[in-house]
Amino acid sequence: MAAEMLANAGQRVVITEAMPTPARKFLMAGKSGLNLTKDESLPDFTRRFSGSAREALGYWDSERPGFGPNEVRKWAEDLGVELFTGSTRRVFPVGMKASPLLRSWLARLRGNGVELRTRWKWIGLNGGFRFATPEGSRLLAPSVTVLALGGASWPRLGSDGGWVPVLQAAGVDITRFRPANMGLQVHWSPAMERYFGLAVKGAAVHAGHQVSRGEWIISRHGIEGGGIYEVAALIRDGAEAKVDLLPDLDDTAASRRFQRPRGKLSIGNWLRRIIGDPVKTALLLEWGQPWPTDIAGWAKHARALPLRHDGPVGLEQAISTAGGISRTAVTDDLQLRALPGVFVAGEMLDWEAPTGGYLITGCLATGRRAGLAAAAFRNGAGSVA
Repeated sequence: MAAEMLANAGQRVVITEAMPTPARKFLMAGKSGLNLTKDESLPDFTRRFSGSAREALGYWDSERPGFGPNEVRKWAEDLGVELFTGSTRRVFPVGMKASPLLRSWLARLRGNGVELRTRWKWIGLNGGFRFATPEGSRLLAPSVTVLALGGASWPRLGSDGGWVPVLQAAGVDITRFRPANMGLQVHWSPAMERYFGLAVKGAAVHAGHQVSRGEWIISRHGIEGGGIYEVAALIRDGAEAKVDLLPDLDDTAASRRFQRPRGKLSIGNWLRRIIGDPVKTALLLEWGQPWPTDIAGWAKHARALPLRHDGPVGLEQAISTAGGISRTAVTDDLQLRALPGVFVAGEMLDWEAPTGGYLITGCLATGRRAGLAAAAFRNGAGSVA
């Protein structure tokens, strides 16, 4: 997006890409349908962003409004991509893939004279921007630069956070990376093995001020999925989480269910008849220990079951990251204060948001803002040593 803004301003643009092919994380997002944005009002949309540099997205600047959901839709449609809005108001390409959009976008960039150099990995600031390439070390000294190097999640796709020590050495303040939109580790008892890979449906996860009704998966190593990701940041930061296994019932109706006599049934079979779902019952037995001794205790557990976990998964398994370049390290136009003529965009900046279209829209917005600012800087200031 930054390259497109610069090219549209008449600049000669070179994209250096560390990987053999570009946009690998974008393509990975396409494996789950490429959720581009969320069809909701800008105030509701912006409420989901946090972090010291969230203003970098531009949504809080009334004079220069940011690149929001409506603008993302138009941008994709201009690339020839037909969109639809799902029942949860998430916006996807009709084909549910990232590759057609990416091909069209790259073709448009090439048509605007943008050059893409793959296997060019930025390794340092030594008299300019130094790269490791298949032909050996190369040095570039552009008049203006936009860095869009990602956070530190999914490092095998290219965004490994290797740029952090380079910029720190240059005097850029960086908040340490933490996993975001991640699963939680759980050390299950052997009894849970039969439920690995199954979804928890129709439950509500309460964490802090948020409630998530999305589905999530029980895996060998813990829990993951949209229903967990939505509240993962709060849990990561210390919020207590509880699971309501019967969220569509009020307390009276839930308690009435547990009035059913147990008779000669095992505790597990009795609970399955009450809960009506073997996966939820397994969680109640797993996380409900020590088990209640009365009906009221079981009803209370079913409505507020402690979500017992062993912390978030590591950065390498997280969908995105929190942390990055702090707000104090950049100007309003995303220029690094320590490196005039160098602008930054995307997950490098200290902002985070849940999945659901917010991440991609946020990256597009900061890329656009950095590209426009870089073009203005180039046209107004000339070359920078």
